[in-house]
Formats: sequence, structure tokens, C-alpha cells
Amino acid sequence: MNAVPLLTLMVVVPLLGAIVVAVLPGNTARLAKPIALGASLVTLVLAVLAVASFDTGSTEQFQLAEVRPWIPQFGVSYALGVDGIALALIVMAAILTPVCLLAAWNDVTEEGSGREKRYFALLLVLEAFMVGVFAATDVFLFYVFFEAMLIPVYFLIGMFGGPRRQYAAVKFLLFSLVGGLVMLVAVIGVFVAGPGGGDGFLVENLTGNLDASTGALRWMFVGFFVAFAIKAPMWPVHTWLPDAATESRPAVAVLLVGVLDKVGTYGMIRFCLQLFPEASQWATPVVITLAVISVVYGALLAIGQTDMMRLIAFTSISHFGFIVLGIFALTSVGGAGSSLYMVNHGFSTAGLFLLAGFLVARRGSKRIPDYGGWQRVTPVLAGTFLVVGLSSLALPGLSSFVSEFLVLQGAFMRYRVAAVIAAAGIILAPLYILLMYQRLMTGPKPTFGEAEAPRDLSLRERVVVAPLIASFLLLGFFPKPVLDLVNPAVERTLQFVGVSDPTPALASGSDQ
Repeated sequence: MNAVPLLTLMVVVPLLGAIVVAVLPGNTARLAKPIALGASLVTLVLAVLAVASFDTGSTEQFQLAEVRPWIPQFGVSYALGVDGIALALIVMAAILTPVCLLAAWNDVTEEGSGREKRYFALLLVLEAFMVGVFAATDVFLFYVFFEAMLIPVYFLIGMFGGPRRQYAAVKFLLFSLVGGLVMLVAVIGVFVAGPGGGDGFLVENLTGNLDASTGALRWMFVGFFVAFAIKAPMWPVHTWLPDAATESRPAVAVLLVGVLDKVGTYGMIRFCLQLFPEASQWATPVVITLAVISVVYGALLAIGQTDMMRLIAFTSISHFGFIVLGIFALTSVGGAGSSLYMVNHGFSTAGLFLLAGFLVARRGSKRIPDYGGWQRVTPVLAGTFLVVGLSSLALPGLSSFVSEFLVLQGAFMRYRVAAVIAAAGIILAPLYILLMYQRLMTGPKPTFGEAEAPRDLSLRERVVVAPLIASFLLLGFFPKPVLDLVNPAVERTLQFVGVSDPTPALASGSDQ
């Protein structure tokens, strides 16, 4: 047990901040934004303290643990704890939330309507639930957070999104609810097959202790995997994402794609692999095939998009294909690469969505053909957009390169054909990123008629972008701290599955 409940505090602080923001009287509504930002920064400080308290050499699976009875009659506990993978994702969420709040500073400007308070309160509620879902070590508690996240996201899209926001919000909700209901059946099955008792939903108690037939365990695996594949999202259950990301405000799109969707890939590691080792190996060929299709399909569709937000959404489908490929390659290198990829993708996607949002705020259009030559009038914006794009396409020296290389290396160790086909994503990524940059930023200087030429990045916007670019450089040249954090969790997961890295074949003619 942890003396200071850091994880609970990381859930409670943003929730309290959301309540304070929501109940502010009308004459103090201007304080909503600074209070929300302050609550997110306090949460970030708590995340840093959690990292400082984490021992990478510990033999315990979960650290900073908090376990208390909740509904003992049904085996449900209030149980929080983190391994290296969960902690890395929580820190990523804690960094991106204040970045998004600062980026969204002027998203809602209607004075006296209460919309601004609701908008920032919902963002804080979403942060609290994201921390909870990554920290939950009770399967039922995880499910509660998993479903609760739908509420703030639905309202953030449906109330504050674009012209087709209602359609996008309902589509997101329906897909997520279907996945959640399928998973609920599997959650009940896990408890029935488990040891039972007042803490029968604890992950540690369920691991290796599910008493059911092989067929039943495989069906439970499918129930969890379908929900996580929808959340990730993977082909062919991805179609909600382009609509949701396109109609969301940029800050909401960042949290949706950069953080929330990681729940799907994280869940595959935490529950699919750990609880159902035999079923995971049984399903691996199909999952690898879906992952490779997602890599190529997402990249090809991204190339043909004329809406920049929709283009970025399709690139994420491709990136999630890489992450799932690394997870189900069932190698230590692939698992480490996928875990690092989840973090790197969060930061690179945040940069793309936020900078695209800055462009839209200046031009009033998401259509790429409506731009051209903007590097001549907004050189700083153009330069930062290029750096973010290069990180997204995995340029050596920037963060995504390391994770993508590790995923392909790990996959090649066991599934060579899949790794070779997925490597096509390395070729397609420069096409969709550099073509977008060319159409947006290069060419003759645009004319704006009587309207003033758009201003370059403001100080606030530069502060938003700075930590993202810093992460590209830091994790591109020195990914060791994150890898040291996630590697023990990756090795432990492979032990649960009962696999080890393939032995390298000796070259012909070498000494025996």
C-alpha cells in the first residue's frame, strides 16, 4: 500500500477543479480557464511525484497501489496501481491536458452563456477518467472508467464541435457502447471463471486463475479485444474516428486520439495478453493481419484527404496498426516499441491537431486546397508544422523513429512477412505528411484582399508547441528513460503469455 494516495489524488484533483469551474457564479466566470489550468498543473506535479516514487527494479507488478473494498458482495474493489506502461501513459495524459487547455484558451468565447465553464469543466473530468482507466487494477473498476469516459467526450463533441457534431457524437457513442456491452459480458465471464471472493475482480487474483474451458476463455478474449479494437481504433471498426476527430475542437481531438484511444492498445496488453495467454496466441495471426491492414489502409486513405483534420485522423489509424503489430508480435523488442510508440504518438498527434487548429482559426477552413504559400506569411507556424510532421513520419532523430523501428524489428523476429508489408507505412507516411505540408505552406504568397494577413504564432501558441517539440527531440535522441520504465512491464507480460524472444538463427558458415 502507498502511504500517499498519489493515484487517487490525480483523479480527485481534476474532478474538484471541474466542480469549482462548473459552479463559478456568472461574475467570476473569467476565472474558469485559470482554475482549470491550475488544476491540470497540480495533476502534472502529482504525476512527476509518482514517477519519482516508482522503482523500476521492483518485483511487484503494480506500484503506488491502493486497494480498498468497494462492493465486496460482487467482488469489486477500489484498486489503483501502475506498472511502467500505465505510468508512462498517465504522465503523457498529465502533460497533454494543460497543453490542450492552453491551446483551447479562446475556443469558447460566448460571455455569460456558461458554455466556457462547461467546456473547461468537461476537459478536467475527462482527464480524471483517463488517469483512472490507466490506473485501475480491478477489472470492474476499469470497466467503470472505460464507460465513464464516454460522457465528457460525447458532450465535448456534441456541444462544442463542428457543423456535423451531433452525427459525430452519436456515432462515437454508439460504437463505444457496442464495444462496452460486449466487454461487459466478458467481464462477467471473467469473474465467474475466477477465484471469486470480495476481491475477485483484482487483476492479480485473476491472472492464471481462470477456471474455464479453452473455448470459453477464447470467447472472453474476443469480448475484450473487440472493445479495445473499437477504442484503438483498428480496421474495420475505425469509421467513427475520422468523423469524431474532424468535428471536435482541436484540443478535444488531441485528448481523444492522443490519449483516450490508447486505452484500447493498453487494454490489449493489460487484459487480453495477461488474462488470456492461450487465447492471445490463438488469435495472434488474425490480429497481426488486421494490424497490417490498418497500417496500409490508414496511410493510403490519409494521402487522398482534402480535410486536414480528417487526414490526421487517418494517419492515426495507420499508427495504431503499428502499435498493435508490436504488441502481438509477442517479443520484448516489439512490446517495448509499442509502449514507447503510444507515448510518442500522443505527442506527435497533439502537435498535428493543435497546429492544424491554429491554421483553421486563422483561415476559417479545414480544406487543404484553401491554403498555399503560408510559410511566406507565418514562417514560425510553418516551421513548427514541418518539425511536427517530420516527427509523425518517423524521421531519424525524432521520437517516432525509435518506436517505429523497434516495432518493425520486434515483428520481424517472429512475423517477417507482416513486418515487411507494414514497412510500407514508412514509405507512405512521408507522402501524406509532406504532400500536406507542400499544399499548405509552399507556393506563391497568398493574397488576403482587404483582410489583414494572418498573424504568426502568438506567445501563448508558442508555449503550447514548445513542450511537444521538446518531447520529439528528447525521446528521439534519448528514449532510455521511458524504455527503462516500460521494459520490466513488457518482460512480465511476455512471462504471463508464456513466450520468449525467438532465438536468432546462426548465419550459414558461422562457427557452431
